[in-house]
Amino acid sequence: MQAVTAENAIHASVLLREVLSALAPRPGGRYLDGTLGLAGHASALLEQAGEGAELCGLDRDPQALARARERLVPFGERCHLFALEYASFCAALDELGWDSVDGALLDLGVSSLQLDVAERGFSLHGNGPLDMRMDMGEALMNGRRREVMPYMENARVFVNRADFPTLKRIIEEFGEDPQAGRIARAIIDARAVSPIETTKQLADIVRQDYPPKWRATARNHPATRTFQAIRMAVNDELGQLDRFLDEILDRLAPGGRLAIISFHSLEDRAVKQRFKRWSSDCICPPHLPHCVCGHKAEICLLTKKPVLPSREELILNPRASSAKLRVAEKLPRLPGAIRRRAPA
Repeated sequence: MQAVTAENAIHASVLLREVLSALAPRPGGRYLDGTLGLAGHASALLEQAGEGAELCGLDRDPQALARARERLVPFGERCHLFALEYASFCAALDELGWDSVDGALLDLGVSSLQLDVAERGFSLHGNGPLDMRMDMGEALMNGRRREVMPYMENARVFVNRADFPTLKRIIEEFGEDPQAGRIARAIIDARAVSPIETTKQLADIVRQDYPPKWRATARNHPATRTFQAIRMAVNDELGQLDRFLDEILDRLAPGGRLAIISFHSLEDRAVKQRFKRWSSDCICPPHLPHCVCGHKAEICLLTKKPVLPSREELILNPRASSAKLRVAEKLPRLPGAIRRRAPA
């Protein structure tokens, strides 16, 4: 396992030690890494698991998948890699003939590889084309979503075509920026003069229109939340998470563990709420005098509160500052029990 140093911290796997402890990989186990990235978590997991353990790794970013494939060469045929979004993990498991996995991991958000290459259009600190597609346009989002929201093709199309209510809603909801209306209006006014084509153009538009007092006291660049919101919308990140959570319990073996690292409050809230429902013996509305749902707990929460990065990790890898890890273990199914999926 590679040691985390100041030189490689920018590519360090977040909460690596905690993830390995949570998943407790074992020889012969089958594991799913839905957000493979540069394979830091995956390689450490296989190394700790030992003989016979196998990995199904997914990533929709072709650059990341190519780098991960190189890193995982020492594990040979124990690794099965797919160019897929993680919400489509069932297709990969079906192709492998795996009914279930003993552990599953999601490391959500944007990767260092994407942030550090200006040409990918994710970062407001370098100038590049306004893109932000995690799949680089090779797979794009599902056809139905693109048909309903054609302006979500990439960040440039979104910024230049979305109407004011949509821009405001996305920046307000996904970016949680109280200046969402002001920012949306500035974007529409700017694009009326000329199309917004680059990350620097967008960052400058937001910065210039941000209230001077807010701009002076902001810890980060004023456009940070706007960039985050647009990225999440273009890549359907919350939709991906919901679809994954809809399916994962059916493919997790009894005693299998699910670990999810989130970096955004909306993602963490979605995971927290789903875990709460899965771990409850009753999901009836509070006003009912007695249980009528028949729901039984399907998981045991292994993290009552999210696990946060240690102080030492944050010194070496500041990008881990907003990371939260939640872990659950699937309970054995009672004889004759019928699984009822808890509503999202």
